[in-house]
Amino acid sequence: MKAIALVTLIAISMVSANVYPNSNIIDEINSLETTWIAGENKRFTNMQLEEIKGLLGSLETPPELLLPQKKLFRASNLPENFDLREAYPQCESLKEVRDQSACGSCWAFGAVEAMSDRICIASGQKLQTRISAEDLVSCCWSCGFGCNGGFPSSAWSFFKNTGLVTGGLYQQNNTCQPYKFKPCDHHMTGKYGPCPSSIYPTPSCESTCNKDYVGPSFSQDKWHAKDAYSIARDEQAIMTEIFNHGSVEVSFTVYEDLLSYKSGVYQHKTGSQLGGHAVKAIGWGVENGVKYWLIVNSWNEGWGDNGLFKILRGSNHCGIESGVVAGTVVLK
Repeated sequence: MKAIALVTLIAISMVSANVYPNSNIIDEINSLETTWIAGENKRFTNMQLEEIKGLLGSLETPPELLLPQKKLFRASNLPENFDLREAYPQCESLKEVRDQSACGSCWAFGAVEAMSDRICIASGQKLQTRISAEDLVSCCWSCGFGCNGGFPSSAWSFFKNTGLVTGGLYQQNNTCQPYKFKPCDHHMTGKYGPCPSSIYPTPSCESTCNKDYVGPSFSQDKWHAKDAYSIARDEQAIMTEIFNHGSVEVSFTVYEDLLSYKSGVYQHKTGSQLGGHAVKAIGWGVENGVKYWLIVNSWNEGWGDNGLFKILRGSNHCGIESGVVAGTVVLK
């Protein structure tokens, strides 16, 4: 009987370890008194880790798809703390937290969010354009596998070479191609409703705008970049790029403990590696003597610190400084 009870206990432990939240990880992080606080994020309540891995769609870029590295002057007089939302308060896109829903399209969201910000910044905060994640996910064949992951560098190459139409959040029909998948709450009762238990199939590529859109034709609605480039794995170079031109897309490795992030400066302490993820960086700062990057995620505002998180800066933590890409937008 004792043997049966032991086997049952082990089985229960294995199941709980593969379902979020993992209370052992949350308790361990908070007992360490490290630079961040862990807690349950309702965005993933009762989700299997395998389901969550499906949302981590930043794939390792093949050598032939790598972008040229931008040559830039590394500014030496940058402020200790910088937040693009404060520097450009009239840019509405900087205040948004999008939701990739049940689709491994983080590679596309990190890109179009930064593109949208850069258009507003370059226009002197006049243009409130949103670039379409829908168009990028469904039509960029060279970017990877749509909802099953993609290459952030290729997203910026596609923006330069082919262009992308406007597109906002789910059902924002005042844009050409809004996102087809609605925000969702995983296995819980929330304001968005439940997500499906599996990743959505990649939407079909369409060359028309939604029927309610009264803007330009599909071809005339497209926006482009003059160039697409990477930034050296150099803290000062990345800060200079953000300060001078706006948001950048960054890729990094996600570990299980990040899922429980609530506040503070994240640094990996425990838990298994889950996969690659792409997000938008909008600034930097220092908190209690610890340097950080300010990051906007695409898991809606119910995750983390109202959808954002801070991650250790200056040591390429989780690879956050080795996969930075961006481009120069062309204004109409």
